[in-house]
Amino acid sequence: MKKKGIAFSAVGICFLAIFVKAYIFVEYKVEGVSMQPTYEEGRLLSINKLGIYFQSLKRFDVVLFQLEDTQEIYVKRVIGLPGDEIYYKDDQLFINGKKVNEPFLDEKKNKVNNQIGNFTLEEITNKTRIPKGYIFVIGDNRIQSRDSRHFGLVKIVDVIGTVKNKD
Repeated sequence: MKKKGIAFSAVGICFLAIFVKAYIFVEYKVEGVSMQPTYEEGRLLSINKLGIYFQSLKRFDVVLFQLEDTQEIYVKRVIGLPGDEIYYKDDQLFINGKKVNEPFLDEKKNKVNNQIGNFTLEEITNKTRIPKGYIFVIGDNRIQSRDSRHFGLVKIVDVIGTVKNKD
């Protein structure tokens, strides 16, 4: 009788592990350079698919999402949350009229500014209000990123999950 209990427990643990791997945490291989230097091309990321249902997205979370009506999957950083008014002026992020630091950009920003000047480019100098149900996302490699500056706001329902790798 004990052997059946152990076998049943082992099978249950296996099914639980498969469920967690398939439905809660997935892996995604970074394609492209838009999140450099934070995540280099080819890096394997662990994505938490369940967390977005139990906690709200936070500013500067890195998310995986698929745009509606496309097959493309993106990894980007959340800059604007619902209700926020965002803009950049002289490479400084402003959210709701207040300066906000982006320490994850320091290395890349200093290097780019020394080479070509404006790191944030011209595309987000106009104030943008983020409506309910949407986020504004952008890659850490601002010069080489296709993001909300190009395809617009992302619906929160299109977010697959948040990146759980810590750097």
